[in-house]
Amino acid sequence: MSAPVLVGVAWAVLAMGFSAVALFRLMRMRRMLASPVARPAVLLLRPVDAPTPRELENLAQPIDYAGPLEQVVVSPYRPRLPPGVSWLPSDPPSPNRKVGHLLYALEALPVGERVVLAVDADVAVTGALVEGLVAPLLQGAALSTAAPTPVDARDGAGRSMAGLLRYTHHSFLALQVMSAGAKAICGKALGLSPSAMEELKLLPDHIGEDLELSKRLHARGLRVALSTAPALVPLGAVGSWDVPLSRFTRWMRVLASHRPALFPTVPLLFTPTVPLVLLAALLGSPLLSFTVMALVGLRVLLALRLSALSAPHEEATRGRGRAMTDWLLGELLLLTAFVVSLGRQGTVTWRGHTYALLPGGRMVRVWPELTGGPG
Repeated sequence: MSAPVLVGVAWAVLAMGFSAVALFRLMRMRRMLASPVARPAVLLLRPVDAPTPRELENLAQPIDYAGPLEQVVVSPYRPRLPPGVSWLPSDPPSPNRKVGHLLYALEALPVGERVVLAVDADVAVTGALVEGLVAPLLQGAALSTAAPTPVDARDGAGRSMAGLLRYTHHSFLALQVMSAGAKAICGKALGLSPSAMEELKLLPDHIGEDLELSKRLHARGLRVALSTAPALVPLGAVGSWDVPLSRFTRWMRVLASHRPALFPTVPLLFTPTVPLVLLAALLGSPLLSFTVMALVGLRVLLALRLSALSAPHEEATRGRGRAMTDWLLGELLLLTAFVVSLGRQGTVTWRGHTYALLPGGRMVRVWPELTGGPG
């Protein structure tokens, strides 16, 4: 057996083991159902700079939560909002404007005994999501989070994003069962305890504030919990492939800053399928080809299991069909983003400015700007 074949087989076997463990743990997970809990008063903060038409639709969506709920859009511009949704003008100077919006809102608005949720404007909030974020906080968690679940993808770019976040190891359901130490969380939908709000005050100059928040709470021995309901993100037609590629390229650079030891696992464990298929075709080894075929089979099973757990709202047959193909689109997207991120490691362009990334994701403005384009 030649050295390249041996390396390829070892890589495929390692990736198969990773997928097998994730699949085993996900098979033991049942679709999470909300437990009957008290429905306290909720302050729902929606930080956004310039909402898109799709985000305005999300903000106008009625929320079927049985308890008292105040929804506040925190933004420098006053968008057209339906009755019952408030606007708080905010134009923070901090590099991370989302954190700046939240910190200003927490200072300006009376919180009292209300439970504080922070949900991005691209999420379609439901009563189930509110209850799913509130319940862990009432049960003692310091932070609750919901798995982002893109829906209604209508083109290739959207399907790649949905495939990545729903049907691959980068699904936050898979990350949840495979996380060791601080949980991998997504900041699109968070429930904030007083402890989390105090830690958030230290992060206005951090990108990837969700990862850093989870890390700091874990270091204090505090619990981070997953919501029983997903954070649904309607996509529609995304259009340009630059949208998902720039987003996940930035995410790769954030990961390298926050958790450098995990960065090399992206091609090794999260996106090995296409490189291994190409390697097997190039080398023509029957053993390597068989091993790679077994890996592909495991990845398909993983995608189907994640589809069953994450998409109760979708028609089952369509969900399975998308899962069996779009997981590969998702892997290709993440692998491409990983490769592109190597070009300017240690910097990130975000909201039109370039920053150097320090350990922990702290951002320091770079002068002169490397690019004036949007991040």
